[in-house]
Amino acid sequence: MQNQSNVSAEEIARFEKLAARWWDPDGESRPLHDLNPVRAAYIAGHAELRGRKVVDVGCGGGLLSEALARAGANVTAIDLGEKLIQIAKLHLFESNLQVDYRVQSSTELAEAEAGSFDVVCCMEMIEHVPDPLALVRDLSAMLKPGGQLFLSTLNRTPAAFGAAIVGAEYLMRLLPRGTHHYAQFLKPSEVAAMLRRFGLELEDLQGLAYNPLTRNASLSPNTSVNYVLSARKAA
Repeated sequence: MQNQSNVSAEEIARFEKLAARWWDPDGESRPLHDLNPVRAAYIAGHAELRGRKVVDVGCGGGLLSEALARAGANVTAIDLGEKLIQIAKLHLFESNLQVDYRVQSSTELAEAEAGSFDVVCCMEMIEHVPDPLALVRDLSAMLKPGGQLFLSTLNRTPAAFGAAIVGAEYLMRLLPRGTHHYAQFLKPSEVAAMLRRFGLELEDLQGLAYNPLTRNASLSPNTSVNYVLSARKAA
């Protein structure tokens, strides 16, 4: 997850509990497995990945990181969950892919490699940090001029509360209770304002639809629950 001042130890511990079964498509990370191909295809559809320098911020056990590497990107992937990074590194022996996994915060990477990346990805993470604005600052700082940011999160709507918290955590038990906090969900307009503040222009915004019963995930014009966006840093 994040820079040591922009991190919740409770959040890291919660996700580290899932580490051992992160790559089990029927385990606690099942929704991530179902959504990952859609997110990866969205990124590939909006950015050239082959040979490009890409970073996956808040990479967890590496689902998206490996998908990006498989698409030909030179991938750096960071997370502050040490157990998650260990699992991600171990899975490379199975996938035979190359990913530079690091236990590193977004601030540390932004300072060490400012303006270095063609593409920055940050999926389902911004709603888990204490200071979303600081995270967006870091993400922008990592990007080369003209580089692209891809970000997904949950909208702060009754529909999202019903689907992500009541449905996923309590009724269907797809996620551990306490995974999400409604007050930390962000409306697209709020994220767009953060992007503009750090020189990023919103280029595309789409909803992510997910049916946990059929395990079908797809892009959707409806952004009321989950959404993904692309933005570009000024050249």
